[in-house]
Amino acid sequence: MRSAAVGTVLLTALTLLAACTEPPHVEPMPAPPTAPTTSPTPACTPEGIRITETGVSAAMGLRAMGLGLVNCGNQPYELRGYPAVRLRDADGDPITVRIVPGAKEITSGFDAAPTRLVLRPGERAGAALLWRNTVTDATVVATEGRQLDVAPVTGRPAQPVELDGPIDLGNTGRLGVSAWKRSDPDPTTEPTAPTAPPSTATTPINPL
Repeated sequence: MRSAAVGTVLLTALTLLAACTEPPHVEPMPAPPTAPTTSPTPACTPEGIRITETGVSAAMGLRAMGLGLVNCGNQPYELRGYPAVRLRDADGDPITVRIVPGAKEITSGFDAAPTRLVLRPGERAGAALLWRNTVTDATVVATEGRQLDVAPVTGRPAQPVELDGPIDLGNTGRLGVSAWKRSDPDPTTEPTAPTAPPSTATTPINPL
């Protein structure tokens, strides 16, 4: 009887000890690494073109952002003039900006006149947006464009262009636009024909 009672006490004690013991800590499995996200390539528009940003350079408050237009259709695309741009803030509301063709009031070197371009499928043209991040009046709120719409020229449909960073105009309120220029070699330019080397043949001598 005594051994049975002792066994009952030990069993009760082991049960209570197991109930008070914390379960072993299990480290959660780490989440699998996710692949870095990349921006999808913009779709080809019904016009057969695609416009993208090609990079921004900055120096001494002057900014220059490249625009690239590619003929992604299957027909020649005629282009002449300046990109028609529209800025919006982070909420998508339009920003009032004075567009300066050729950027004469901003800098020099971007005032070439528009020329007629005919881009074959796969060919490209480029242009630039120019501005200064200058604040000259503390009472005027600085302008910062977060969204950009670009049409190839005025009167044609615009498309959103993804930006790598804001278009920080300060309080200048001006945005210069250069004319489109062909990025590919002119297909009408024929390569120069190589010059034939001087002849090394000797003139036969008639025997007397």
